[in-house]
Amino acid sequence: MPFGFFIIMAAQFFSSLADNALLVAAIATLALLDSPAWLTPMLKLFFTISYVVLAPFVGAFADALPKGKVMFVANTVKVVGCSMMLFGVHPLIAYGVVGLGAAAYSPAKYGILTEYLPHPKLVVANGWIEGLTVGSIILGTLLGGALISETISTKLLKIDLPHFDTGIDTAPEIAITLIISLYIIAAIFNLYVPRTGVDHKPARKNPIYLITDFAHCLRLLWADKLGQISLATTTLFWGAGATLQFIVLKWAEVALGYTLAQATIMQGITAVGIAAGAIVAAKVVPLHRAVNVLPVGIAMGIITISLIFVRDVYAAMTIMTVIGALAGFFVVPMNALLQHRGHILMGAGHSIAVQNFNENLSILTMLGVYSLLIKFNFSIYTVIVLFGLFVAVTMTLVRERHMLNLRSGPLPQIPADVKH
Repeated sequence: MPFGFFIIMAAQFFSSLADNALLVAAIATLALLDSPAWLTPMLKLFFTISYVVLAPFVGAFADALPKGKVMFVANTVKVVGCSMMLFGVHPLIAYGVVGLGAAAYSPAKYGILTEYLPHPKLVVANGWIEGLTVGSIILGTLLGGALISETISTKLLKIDLPHFDTGIDTAPEIAITLIISLYIIAAIFNLYVPRTGVDHKPARKNPIYLITDFAHCLRLLWADKLGQISLATTTLFWGAGATLQFIVLKWAEVALGYTLAQATIMQGITAVGIAAGAIVAAKVVPLHRAVNVLPVGIAMGIITISLIFVRDVYAAMTIMTVIGALAGFFVVPMNALLQHRGHILMGAGHSIAVQNFNENLSILTMLGVYSLLIKFNFSIYTVIVLFGLFVAVTMTLVRERHMLNLRSGPLPQIPADVKH
């Protein structure tokens, strides 16, 4: 891989690290405000809604400017949102502003891969990026949990500047202060993201045109025989993954008696499995065989249900690692396939915006349903069974659709030499 790719990776790592640490700090802030339990998953919903609402515009924005510049602007917005939370704005609103920056960041982050690298390297690049992103999720979640823990936060709060009152008096506040510095580090790396030499056309300013163009791209990708399968799979994965993030926190509290800081460790273990699965997929699954991993998604849903029987910490760690590994193994090839088809059909930024729209609409829907189940006092074990069955059944339907596509005529060709 060229050196510029590692600059892109570093920028992504620190930005994602801050996003995930901030989520834990925001959850802790809600707890200090004595917010009801059903409000916690709404944090992710507020973060995600920008991806859906702004999808017609951020793709065009990402394609209109050098990707490094887009990433820098987006990270600046994240710093603003993080600072808002520090200065007392309600966590839902502040985290929503961070989501606004993330929505603009994503098409540039993934779009630059297809501009900067030849398509034979896309699966490997996605393996690296997804593995690193998952690593940032692990470390970010653990960092957030550590910063709000009584042991570490107490020590940090004792550090005072002479003759200056910072106004930072709680564990979430000191955590958010340090998280801002991570966003700043990411922004510095953004300044050194390589130029790809791709001509960037000015963004069309007419919102009607942008919405119409986005709708056309949306139909184009869903009509493509390979695009629709990869898009359906990644849409389900990210919706399920975001929901599972909160299910694990609640399950660890009920089944294992964990605090929030302790429960974040279980999230981190799941992310370790995802990273391992992503790495294996990058090594053994060539792009032209990406659809062969669909049964793995079905298995992930079925195995998730086994959590209802677990009360032992080590058994829990094993199952969460397996679930993560299956998830990482099937999402990386499908994500690479989606990027490849999207880049061919409509361009990098537009295709990622379409992907984000679908994936985050899935997140909004699944988190909304989860919030309602918690609000109406459904047992977390009932929620887990419903969740696992939904994933398994939906992935089965996606596989059946692919088999129907195979019977209906030839699929778009991907050269067999497209591998790692």
